[in-house]
Amino acid sequence: MTSINDKATALLALHQPGNPVILPTVWDAWSANLAVAAGFAALTVGSHPVSDSIGKPDNEGITFDELLHRIKQITGAVDAPISVDIEGGYGLEPAVLIDGLIDAGAVGLNIEDTVHSEGGRLREAQEHADFVGGLRQAADAAGVHVVVNARTDLFVKQVGDESDRVDRAIARLKLAADAGADVLYPVGRHDDATQRRLTSELPLPINAIGIPDQDDPASFGPLGVARVSFGPFFQMALANRANEILGRWK
Repeated sequence: MTSINDKATALLALHQPGNPVILPTVWDAWSANLAVAAGFAALTVGSHPVSDSIGKPDNEGITFDELLHRIKQITGAVDAPISVDIEGGYGLEPAVLIDGLIDAGAVGLNIEDTVHSEGGRLREAQEHADFVGGLRQAADAAGVHVVVNARTDLFVKQVGDESDRVDRAIARLKLAADAGADVLYPVGRHDDATQRRLTSELPLPINAIGIPDQDDPASFGPLGVARVSFGPFFQMALANRANEILGRWK
């Protein structure tokens, strides 16, 4: 069994701009085993697919304890670095989040700037950076370099005027980088010019979202991307195929 510190180091090292690590987004031990057996070195756990898998809504429709229960099942099944989408933090303090993740065997996290526990408001840029900084400090205190992936929802929520949205996202994520993030996640589907601008102007490796049954895996590297995850789209693709199979038997 690989030590948790070795897993954290390995996960961070996989982030290479131009040579992106593909992190399939899983939701239970079965899907995690499927991805590891297919040859993937590390995985992400998505809040949306986890919530769907237990019949609850996304956007913190599950509790942090429910999420940790699932993470422990996954880390008990696969010996691979695991990063976890902790949404907006479930209204909890950074130290509680970090301690829970480490105890469950996870070595990475996504943190959104949407505060679902407060009506879905968007954190102010410095407020989000301060939360990222709190996570970094808590991880340092715990002695594990948890890989912090700081996400902004400016694009998916279409916050503010489109004309300066990229500028605002870059400014917001630079603050998160200064606060101790390892990876930056301007989540959304971007055209090539926007993606290149994000990867060239931001100071850390960039996470992009991929649609696994539609996108060309080779298309992300030339854009400078360092990490590709699937969000809910892997689970959706499997659901579509399952519906085709089940439809034959109606």
